[in-house]
Amino acid sequence: MPAPATEERERLDRAALLDTAEALFYAHGIQAVGMDRVREASGLPLKRIYRLFATKEDLVVAVLRRRDRRWRESLAAHVERVAGPRERVLAVFDWLAAWCAEPGFRGCAWINAHGELGAASEAVLTEVRAHKRAFHDQLSGWVRATGLPLTEPVYLLAEGAIVTAGITGDPSAAGHARKAVEALLRGAAD
Repeated sequence: MPAPATEERERLDRAALLDTAEALFYAHGIQAVGMDRVREASGLPLKRIYRLFATKEDLVVAVLRRRDRRWRESLAAHVERVAGPRERVLAVFDWLAAWCAEPGFRGCAWINAHGELGAASEAVLTEVRAHKRAFHDQLSGWVRATGLPLTEPVYLLAEGAIVTAGITGDPSAAGHARKAVEALLRGAAD
């Protein structure tokens, strides 16, 4: 009989499983990746995987939730280094441009998950909506600091840049969106 897992072993296995599942789901799609493939790539027995996450849907939600936290923390760290409210709003698009240019970029993980499972999984849909709401709120704080009522157009330009870069494979969409936001900021200030 195997020894019971320690809290540390549980934490390490969970982190390794989430890393593996996130990489596979993002690169190949959620529905294209079966749990046997996750098992093979993670090196964890299927029984252990299902002890950590009772269903594949639970695993997908955990992957999206963790990715959301890391994604928004990385964005905030970049933006908060910039002085000045307008420059911070523009820094969002600089960060998006760098992210969209990363090797293996396949667009927005939440849009991808929504496209695959949004209609069939209430839990995934809830997680996707939570991410989009959190990103909107995060961006809204930076835009409000400019004193200009531009949250919605800036948010739509950010989302549009992400989706366009994901579909076309061309990261320049974030740069184009940045120029549009610069014009909005100039025009609204006049």
